[in-house]
Amino acid sequence: MQSVNSTIAAIATAHGASAIGILRLSGADAIAVTDRIFRSKLGRDLAETESSRVVRGVVVGSDSEPLDECLAVVQRAPNSYTGEDTAELHCHGSPTALAEILRVLLANGARMAEPGEFTKRAFLNGRLDLTQAEAVIDVIEAETVAAARNAAAQLNGTIARRIDEAYGTLLDISAHFHATVDYPDEDIDDFKAGEYAYELGRLETSMRELAATYERGRLLKNGVAVTLVGKPNVGKSSLLNALVGFDRAIVTAKAGTTRDTIEERAVFGGKLVRLTDTAGIRGTDDEAETEGVARALRAAQTSELVLAVFDGTEPLAQQDHEVLGALRDVPCKIGVITKSDLPHVLGDGALGLGFTAIVRVSSETGDGLSALSDAIVAALPALPHGQAGELITNARQAEAVDRAADFIHSASLALARGVTPDAALVELEASLAAIGEIIGRNIREDTIERIFERFCVGK
Repeated sequence: MQSVNSTIAAIATAHGASAIGILRLSGADAIAVTDRIFRSKLGRDLAETESSRVVRGVVVGSDSEPLDECLAVVQRAPNSYTGEDTAELHCHGSPTALAEILRVLLANGARMAEPGEFTKRAFLNGRLDLTQAEAVIDVIEAETVAAARNAAAQLNGTIARRIDEAYGTLLDISAHFHATVDYPDEDIDDFKAGEYAYELGRLETSMRELAATYERGRLLKNGVAVTLVGKPNVGKSSLLNALVGFDRAIVTAKAGTTRDTIEERAVFGGKLVRLTDTAGIRGTDDEAETEGVARALRAAQTSELVLAVFDGTEPLAQQDHEVLGALRDVPCKIGVITKSDLPHVLGDGALGLGFTAIVRVSSETGDGLSALSDAIVAALPALPHGQAGELITNARQAEAVDRAADFIHSASLALARGVTPDAALVELEASLAAIGEIIGRNIREDTIERIFERFCVGK
């Protein structure tokens, strides 16, 4: 692990040509390193420039020749994103020029930042707690407006404030328990088990409610699983391509082309959907295709919504009946009858009951795709209501909240049974440790490393 005292630098904008490209530095020498390659139009060093003031100038290479004209801005500790001295160079978005400027910065005393190191320093320096740090990557990866709003509210501290309140209350109760146990002869406020039992019950309810938001938060962040199933060569792959707007799946006239699941994401009515194309369901002696069929059936059983696809130019075959049988207990499914641009012989009634909707489409002409999109939106779980940021979106936090609630419940039971404070204290301290993991107190270093390695370099 690299030293947290060194000065780091990285390109903070996405790779590729663009109007603007940004390089970031953070550390004790961030401003000094930037001054070595930046020539201000004002004729003075950045070290003499006020925080947050944008300065126009030129970046020079190791030969003192100009590399680009750009803007520079500095922020001083502790009032910066990382809590350290920081500097940014806002240049033209040439990947070649940005890479060369980064090389020159590294040659002048900075080192290359690791993935997520800027945000990790913000966490280590107390500028963000761990829920806010994790919200940074959620904002970056958000694929819908609702997901972006939830992540932005978490970055603003919505979850952190709720967790901090619980942590503070538990800390107060634990401190009183310790005082009562360690100093029984001192003049300490009477130990009131009834009042503490009430507080612990309230905290347990709050933690259970927070943990219960994870399922909705998971769907908001990761999307709703929608699986396409049907017999071979019925048009599933063509339908997937039509729904996502590009050729994601290989389409041929040969049955059994798709042998594994293929997943692509799309947004329907503001809701993120994970569309999965699957192998055609049929009996086969081919080992790879047999495994593909098994995976198709597993995907259908675990999806929130299934699109059952049938060829409208043919009557139902034995393989179609096998599909219908496999989906008999699937609660949410839409029947999709394909090839509507050709003469049809398959009627809606042939599919039987149990479908949320039956839609006819043509992947070739696009006919019916709008109606299918509307049917998908109607069948999907409703977007969460309430205050943005109130949903937990990652499993690590949800597991820790659940664990904290269990320990609080055990402490409440101990008090209800009339045990001495020291017996309940063990459970209270365990709940404090679990809550501490959520916001980043008493958390193992390897857990921190796993969290921040998800980030891109420059963030």
